[in-house]
Amino acid sequence: MGALAVVIAKKGEDVIPDIVKMLNVLKHRGKDAHGIAANNSVTITRVVREIASLGIESSIALGYNFAQIVPGDIPQPVQDGEIALVFEGRLFPAIRRCEVIDVIKFIKKNPKEEAKRLIKERDGSYVFAFQQGNRIVAGRDSVGAVPFYYGENDKVYALASERKALWSLNISNVKSFPPGNLAIIDNVGISFQPVRTMTKTPTKPMKEGSAMKELHSLLLESIRERTIGLEKVALAFSGGLDSSLVASLAKECGVRVLLISVGLEGQSEIKHAEYVAEMLDLPFKAEIFTFDDIESVFPEVLWLVEEPNALKVSVAVPFFLAAETASKLGHKVLLAGQGGDELFGGYHRYLREYGKFGVEAVENALFQDALLSYEINFERDNKVCAYHGVELRLPFTDYDLTSFSLGLPLRFKIESVDDPLRKIILRKLAMNIGLPPEVYGKSKKAVQYTTGVDRALRKLAKERGQKLQEFIEQSFRNIKWNKEDAFVKE
Repeated sequence: MGALAVVIAKKGEDVIPDIVKMLNVLKHRGKDAHGIAANNSVTITRVVREIASLGIESSIALGYNFAQIVPGDIPQPVQDGEIALVFEGRLFPAIRRCEVIDVIKFIKKNPKEEAKRLIKERDGSYVFAFQQGNRIVAGRDSVGAVPFYYGENDKVYALASERKALWSLNISNVKSFPPGNLAIIDNVGISFQPVRTMTKTPTKPMKEGSAMKELHSLLLESIRERTIGLEKVALAFSGGLDSSLVASLAKECGVRVLLISVGLEGQSEIKHAEYVAEMLDLPFKAEIFTFDDIESVFPEVLWLVEEPNALKVSVAVPFFLAAETASKLGHKVLLAGQGGDELFGGYHRYLREYGKFGVEAVENALFQDALLSYEINFERDNKVCAYHGVELRLPFTDYDLTSFSLGLPLRFKIESVDDPLRKIILRKLAMNIGLPPEVYGKSKKAVQYTTGVDRALRKLAKERGQKLQEFIEQSFRNIKWNKEDAFVKE
């Protein structure tokens, strides 16, 4: 796990100072080692500032901040002949090996075409970039569970794991790299080529029993791929449908699972989560926080989310606290049930869509929500976990599982315009594998409400005489975005 940064000059200027600045901004994502690739060679250092003292000059450079999660992880960039590569994320199944070495061997014979084949054929949650001659080739997996951004100013094109690294170069119009695409960047421009993107396919006629069997198989395999080679894993756990399914199936895969729930003192949902953990016979850790705790971590969370969006911040705070707890307890991988609501109709707003416009409109809404989940959910949650040295893995982001789920008839997800629970097939799967009625019969409640975070943030805003969104926007403007060591955990 770590952070990548890539810069290519438009007019041949030296970009090493830019890479150093970006790596400094991204130190929170990896402190074990820091590396750059430039002039057909790789340099690895213990501290970022050493790079600036080496006298290297180049108009193209790749950088990487490294954090070791599993024993096979190695510092980056890596070089093989004329190819220098940075790779952030995982190929699945995740085993104790070095993905970046696998990838560079995979692509080196015909780099651009093999990079396309990588995106098209290899499951995973990843982004990558490599230098070949005077150009950069970059790519992202089809679902987009790992953050990746790009932009330009009058001097350079740049890519990075977080927006703030690009902002540090005075690049203001930062965009999220489109999932399932390959990009070619040289000194005159950047062009994108779709390789394997999510597409809306007609729903397939099938029987419920067959659909449930296939869903069970795909979800179990996704969890197995994301836990193979691990002795233990933490799980962000609410006791709700999605996280309980992931917990039960992860246990079936043979990995030791610790369930972590967070909540404001006095929140009843913690007791529910503990009860479900007992039913699953899995160890459980509740982390109770106070209003003061929320006030303390809020600026860091906003800095990580990189958007003045009240909803995103309210969801990110519980993830931040769960990842912090996992890290303190010695866990480097955190599972979560993110993505299930978009695939199976979990949100109440789908009922309004159903009532006003009918089945096709809901199916279109589900597809659009799944398609944009990388920008709305996954990037946010990855960033708050990486801050604590924890790698987030999301079973519901598996490409085959996503494609299958989006092709299910709506009747397997929402029964009617008055359906109080929704996610029908997931609930029946939970019942079939032996989860208690308190799981498969429980209505969905948003995490910002069940944890008490929304209430705490509104209290902070009220104390300042502001509405919540106004408070978020004002706080966002007050962050020192150009300060390279802002909020970096030591």
